[in-house]
Amino acid sequence: MPMMLRRARLSDHRALVESAQRWWWEDPRTPAEGDPSRQLPRLFLQNFGSTSLVAEDNTGIKAFLVGFHSGDNDDDAYIHYVGVDPVLRGRGLARGLYSAFFKRAAEAGREQVRAVTSPRNGPSVAFHRALGFTPEAGDQEVDGLPVHSDYDGPGHHRVCFRRMTAG
Repeated sequence: MPMMLRRARLSDHRALVESAQRWWWEDPRTPAEGDPSRQLPRLFLQNFGSTSLVAEDNTGIKAFLVGFHSGDNDDDAYIHYVGVDPVLRGRGLARGLYSAFFKRAAEAGREQVRAVTSPRNGPSVAFHRALGFTPEAGDQEVDGLPVHSDYDGPGHHRVCFRRMTAG
């Protein structure tokens, strides 16, 4: 089935949250970091639908990327949340979403893209590194990885990544 890539719409919100809940809680390979409805509030699609992406086929949404251009730094874009149906992982869907986001960010004059992930999420860390993201220096190291302590609140340590849009 051909996959179509499009901008996210506000009307996608429920499907994205439900997909993320299903994909993370049913896939033991992905460490669940909390309820996706809290990580994907409606405001992201209300304000950043034009910079967020959805991959779908005629059966529905198969992958998505929620991202935005920084309002405080004209050089930055940020990838907030990405989901791919576990059945389709490893087939290039996430890479395609990231590539499209990089291209659109560069066209908008953004020079770098930032993303964060949990240091416990080895597949995410490896994926970001494979795409050319570099971990930024943190205040501690976990298994040789620079980590920012309490980045998303007490006990929610994160690896902060950055990548140039042309690269």
